[in-house]
Amino acid sequence: MSALKVTSIGNSLGIIIPKDLAVRLRLAKGDELHVVETPRGIELTPYDPALESELKAGRAVMKRYRSALRKLAK
Repeated sequence: MSALKVTSIGNSLGIIIPKDLAVRLRLAKGDELHVVETPRGIELTPYDPALESELKAGRAVMKRYRSALRKLAK
């Protein structure tokens, strides 16, 4: 577990992620992190929860219409 310090950046607040943590999380300058509220607090994740639900729906469609999609791919 790492503690992150909140600092002011202009008129906003920001957190500084230590380099060793950024390397472990494969984060680079310009990457987006999404804040997800959970019962235990907040979670910072590089994965967009909205995109995840869209991918899940797409996988369901691909599974249902597998044979038709194979024919279309030829």
